[in-house]
Formats: sequence, structure tokens, C-alpha cells
Amino acid sequence: MTSKERTGRNKDSRKPEPYVVRVSGEMDHDHAEQLSALLTAAVDETPEGADIIVDLRNSSFCDSSGLNVLLATRQQAQEARHHLVLAAPSHQLVRVLELTESADLFTLAPIAG
Repeated sequence: MTSKERTGRNKDSRKPEPYVVRVSGEMDHDHAEQLSALLTAAVDETPEGADIIVDLRNSSFCDSSGLNVLLATRQQAQEARHHLVLAAPSHQLVRVLELTESADLFTLAPIAG
């Protein structure tokens, strides 16, 4: 369902390089536990101040379970001094974020960094 990787060297050498988590498939009740574990590990493993980019270009669906994981990860990232970015979210996910009035809580990017 997912994978993690560090990206190439950051242009600003004072800021740690971003950590990319690639998500594929559905972010739903059946996959929420796996997604949560992966994103929590990314928060724990990422150096303070680094961005965490959740690459969603291969994710096709998000239900309330997936949204709850993203919201919880956002909170964990904030507490650990990371900036969470949702890259290439599907139209369906953007609509879920709008309907739940949580779109403003996330930084949305057109593609992964």
C-alpha cells in the first residue's frame, strides 16, 4: 500500500531534506491501521523541521477512516515540528476535505517534492 523514502538533497542546507511517503490504493477502514503505522513512523523518523510529503498520486479513495489518520498525523507532525504536505490529492479527497471543513488544515501541493 505505501512506501517511505528520503528525497534528494535539499537546496537549503540548513533545512533537513523532506521525507516522502508514497500512498497507493485506498485510504479506508481496511487500510487505516497500516496507513497510520506508516505515517507515524515517518513522523518519528524525520529530523525536526523537515517536511513530510504524503504523495497521494496513486491513492484512489479516502473515507472517514483515512481522513482521521491524516488529521491525527497532521497533529503528530505539528507537535514534532514538521510540516505535513498532501501532494497530488485526488479530486475525491479534496472534496472530502472541503465537505469536512478541514481543507485549510493541510498544505496541498500539485505534485510530490
